[in-house]
Amino acid sequence: MPTDQMPPCRIQWPQNALVVLGASEEQIPLYREAQRRGIPTIGVDMRPDAPAFRLANAALKVSTRDADAIASALGDTRPAGIVCGASDAALPSWHTLGRRYGFPYVYPKSALAAGDKAAFHEIAASCGVAGYGWVASDDPDEVVAKAAAELRFPLAVKPVDGSGSKGVVRVTRPDDLSAAVAHARSFSASQAVIAEEFCQGRPLVIDIFMQGGRSKLTCIHDVEFSATSFAIKRLRSPAQLPLAVRDRLEATAERLCLALGVTDGPADFDVILGTDGRERVIEANPRVGGDGITKLIAAAYGVDNVRALISLALGEPFDVHLKPTRTAHAAVEVISSPLNVDGELVRWEGVAEARAVPGITDLDLQAKPGDSVRPHSQSAHKIGLLVAAGSSAEDASASLEKASALIRPLVRPIKGAK
Repeated sequence: MPTDQMPPCRIQWPQNALVVLGASEEQIPLYREAQRRGIPTIGVDMRPDAPAFRLANAALKVSTRDADAIASALGDTRPAGIVCGASDAALPSWHTLGRRYGFPYVYPKSALAAGDKAAFHEIAASCGVAGYGWVASDDPDEVVAKAAAELRFPLAVKPVDGSGSKGVVRVTRPDDLSAAVAHARSFSASQAVIAEEFCQGRPLVIDIFMQGGRSKLTCIHDVEFSATSFAIKRLRSPAQLPLAVRDRLEATAERLCLALGVTDGPADFDVILGTDGRERVIEANPRVGGDGITKLIAAAYGVDNVRALISLALGEPFDVHLKPTRTAHAAVEVISSPLNVDGELVRWEGVAEARAVPGITDLDLQAKPGDSVRPHSQSAHKIGLLVAAGSSAEDASASLEKASALIRPLVRPIKGAK
């Protein structure tokens, strides 16, 4: 009988295993890196069909939020380390379990403040980062009233504790606030909602990996969003910026990391570089970035930040994995369903042709025929990633455009889908 189907009292967990909190597509690079090193993995995810379970040596099907349940299931088994990728839900358990087992690396408790968007606004202000108008409350009527009276439209209405664009709505007039707040609240574990003034400017993502309180690696990417949502559609790296601006953005990211207690490890910041030349940090994710950012960094700089993350989690030197080995330009495109209703993937077309395009470094199909797929309203609904690299930004973009035009997910609507 497979270990993940045995009664808990009889499970024989692999020894000296790496516990990976989460088994979504975003966590797959962690399992692959562990396999490369010959380290057994115990995957944790409450979804029995989580895609990364196929790569795990053992599966623990409980919520990544429930640290006590995870420790109870492991019993006397002491893992070699615990790690989490692009998942905010698992970050508190990463801290709690790191302390419980006394590992060399413990995810900082202070970094959990970034999971509350209102609290992070206060932290950013304390670091001298330019702000913008916002209101937040667990009382929906209060959010609606204050937003209508105090903020400039358009607004972005979000769950205070959300991530991956879940529940985010753009609002252009006060009459639409109530519906937007109700929608955002349905995605919030705390039932709290934040309404923020929509910042105009150039959207960027800053990925930083800290060592000893300083940046060991900083990568800044340009971002394009989906035409119908706040989900990321494309990323390009490196963003073409004056050196003084780049240095200032890196310094801002360093200050925010220190304010969050992240002296070692990764963080990911969503930033708007305004028309006034000032940066406004929209959100902080004190972890590795999602939406193919690890693949983008590898293609542009020859750096494997997943390798560095696992070394950090195991208490090993990690800086060697953060030294750039190439200077290139790269771009990543999120592949999503072509429909605006729920559907079923029938087949992929043009895959071989897209992979054969010069400059394409990766084509990762995350859905297979027969899978249910959803409109790209949030990061979790992507069905693939396409990555290109070249000697110039133009070369990388041209390869991505050519391959993107070739690959076609054929999706049929699910009967009755809205």
